[in-house]
Amino acid sequence: SGAASMRSWCLCQICTCGSDYRPYEIVKQPRQVPEEYKPKQGEIDLGTTYKRDFNSYKVQPVAIIRPLERQQAKQGKLDTVPTYKDDYRAWDIQKTDLYKPEQTYHPPAVKFGNSTTFQDDYVPREIQPRQSFKPSPVIKRSTVPFNGDTSHRLDYVPYQLEFKFSRPKEVYKPTTQPFEDLTTHRYDFQGLVGESAKLCRPPYTRVTQNAHFEGSTEFRESFQPWEIPPPAVKKTPEYVPPTGTMQLNSTSHLDYVPYQTKRVVPIRPVSQKRNNNFPFQGKSTTKEDFPAWESCRQGLIKKQQQIPNPSGKFDGRTTFRSHYVPHELNATQSCKPVHAPVKSSASFDDTTMYCLEYTPKKREICPASFPSPPGYIFENTNSRGHHFFRKITPTVEAF
Repeated sequence: SGAASMRSWCLCQICTCGSDYRPYEIVKQPRQVPEEYKPKQGEIDLGTTYKRDFNSYKVQPVAIIRPLERQQAKQGKLDTVPTYKDDYRAWDIQKTDLYKPEQTYHPPAVKFGNSTTFQDDYVPREIQPRQSFKPSPVIKRSTVPFNGDTSHRLDYVPYQLEFKFSRPKEVYKPTTQPFEDLTTHRYDFQGLVGESAKLCRPPYTRVTQNAHFEGSTEFRESFQPWEIPPPAVKKTPEYVPPTGTMQLNSTSHLDYVPYQTKRVVPIRPVSQKRNNNFPFQGKSTTKEDFPAWESCRQGLIKKQQQIPNPSGKFDGRTTFRSHYVPHELNATQSCKPVHAPVKSSASFDDTTMYCLEYTPKKREICPASFPSPPGYIFENTNSRGHHFFRKITPTVEAF
């Protein structure tokens, strides 16, 4: 019975689909073919406003203001000792003996054959699978027939709907009064025809030079282009598929049990259509209070011209044009001093405060460089191996 109901539902579905949805022939839209590119004849004008307005200047290298070096050769040998060598002298440091004890441990040559406590106490046992406590998937069918009564079926009472009152449709009647669409702008505005003002600015004359500018700059000479090597491309390893077959079984596929079910019958009551032959009343309070006005476009209302039009030709000369006197532009003279080094005939005085105030000192030998320094007595040696000496003080005899 379930298969028969399913087959009848499928036939009904196919019939309604075939009756409501008809196939249409799909026409492919034509594709627009692009036109073939044809280059234009002639040459391209590559001139710019910068090339037209830029004045080239001849650049000269900057003269060096630094005076020439004068090497003064002195007779004799300079025998001096700096303060660093005089204050910091080399010490004769002897190597300290190591106090680390000698290593007396020697690893045994015989193999270690004793067992551990874990090896003695551990007993291997055979692993047994645990018992599954999952309930059995067998379906327990009930022998009692299914009770399909619901509260909606038991409590629902069908009622017959009453007839809805409808008013007759009122015929539209346009008004007889004309529509007033005149505004203050149309009433007061008068369009006057005039000409656009012309420019009175004098022509711009630029002071130019005939010198030719060299295209080499300090930035181009100092910063040369460097060749950049292409970035290294990392090679991806080749994909190697795994060996063997893939197991696609899941717990849902293994544990799922199919059930035979029937289609649920709808409980919705049968719709009762009402056939009313009365016309629809579309009259409302808005249509009664706001009737439609019949409007027609009126022409422009112009005022009568009170000022008479001039008869002669209009003179477009202003006060600025009448009082302006053009003057010839003169280039401003540069007051910058001449860039030339200042030279002197006098000899350069190279004496410094160090040369005037330097006093040579006598070189002394450090007493630490001797095994037994003269004028000192050995006292003791600390744990780190440092030797300590005491300076001998001369004794003064009493008279």
